[in-house]
Order: sequence, then C-alpha cells, then structure tokens
Amino acid sequence: MLFMPADRPRMAAKIPGTDPDLAVLDLEDAVAPGAKAAARLALRECLADGVVLGGRSVVLVRVNEVGSPWFEDDLALVRELAATSGPVGVVVPKVERPEDAATVREVLPDVQLVVGLESGLGVLEARAIMASGPDGCYFGAEDYIVDLGGRRTASGAEVLFARSQVVLAASVNGRFAIDEAVVAVRDDDVFTEDAERGRDLGYDGKICLHPRQVELAHQSFSPTPAELEHARRVLEAAADGVGVVDGLMVDHVHLKQAQALLQRDQG
Repeated sequence: MLFMPADRPRMAAKIPGTDPDLAVLDLEDAVAPGAKAAARLALRECLADGVVLGGRSVVLVRVNEVGSPWFEDDLALVRELAATSGPVGVVVPKVERPEDAATVREVLPDVQLVVGLESGLGVLEARAIMASGPDGCYFGAEDYIVDLGGRRTASGAEVLFARSQVVLAASVNGRFAIDEAVVAVRDDDVFTEDAERGRDLGYDGKICLHPRQVELAHQSFSPTPAELEHARRVLEAAADGVGVVDGLMVDHVHLKQAQALLQRDQG
C-alpha cells in the first residue's frame, strides 16, 4: 500500500511502474492545510488522463479525517472521480467510530473503502468499525503512539497490543489489514524485518512510504519457494488425516494453513 502526495502529478505518474497492490493518493498528511483545495484540483487533473488508473494497482484517495474542514469536499471529489474517471477507492484516516465508516459507505456504496485505525479509541473500537462496512484497514502506529503519549522504540513493543488488535478485528470480520509504516525509508533491513513481523501477526500487506519499499513488501508477503514446497508436502501428508513432514506431525490445522498459503500464492 504505497502512499504518494496527491498534489504531485509527476510522482503519481510513476505508480504503474512501481506496481503496488494499492496506490493511495494522499490529501491528508502529505498536503499542508493551506494547499488542500489546490491538491484536489491537481488530483482531478492527474487522474483525468488515465495513466495512473491504467496499471494493475487499485487507486485510492486518502481524504482528510471525518469532521475536518476538508472532509466533505474531499468525499465529494472521490464520488466525482469514481463516476467519471474510473475505479477510484477511498481511504479514511483516524476513524474512531463505526458510524463514521458507515456514513462513508452510504455516500460511496460501490468503491473500495479502507479505514485507518491509528488512535487509542480507534483501536478500542476496531472490531465494531470493521463490522460497519469497510473492505480493509491499516494500522497507523505513529499516530497511535502520539495519541497515547508514548514513545516509539526499535523493538516496537509499545504498539504490539494495538497492532495485534487491529489485525484481529479485521480477520474476524473477513477484511484485509495493512501493517504499520516504517519511517526509515532508506533502511531496507529495518523495513524487511518489520514486514516479516507483520506477516507473522497475520497482516496482508504493508504501508509503503517510498517506492523502494514496494518490492520489499512484495517479497515479505509472498510465499517463498520453500514455503510453497512445504505446503504441498503437508497437503500430501494430510490426505489420510495425519502425517509427518520434516519430523513434525501435521493435522487439519496445518492443512488449513497450507491451503491458505497456496491460495495466497495464486492470488
């Protein structure tokens, strides 16, 4: 899930070549308060030529948060773009109530809706929010820890509970979850290590703040050849109910895990 400023058309034009699964044109954090109106105009022009929408990526617009001075105009623009420019989805940041997600879904019933869970209240209400209509969510660790008055650390222990809560809420509602950002955009090792932890927790993908992170995310969230081979062997061994693979007993739980892994590879 690659975020790019909505008011920089040259950067947005690079999306098809970067190949993220989700490409988010950002009207919120990436745009200064005094430049919001100009950013909406730039976004409309950017999508008009069809270049950004012509690739494999699903394109979404991150609007400003519910209740902000720009929210209504942002939402109206997304509705216009979805009707005139093509399949454009919406990302709503800092959602804290299921009513907010439901309201957006009523206005935009046929577009992909992703909500940001990035505050203490948003994490506490995550299960209800994810049941109210969004297709997926992302966990915003930086905003979350600021909201709590905590400090970010290299270990990430301070956000582990919230990180787990968000992916759990998405999973029980059958929705996808995108893991936290890594702000060290030039440290590939840090990004990959954090992405691997996110995948271990059950996340489906990773926020990317720089195009260089997209390929790293693809690598971390795609099954390796060794994992795929192991999954196929589990399926073979479990055909009779139980079996042993690499010295470990496998049963129906491991069978489900192997099937999910193979399905992820096909998807």
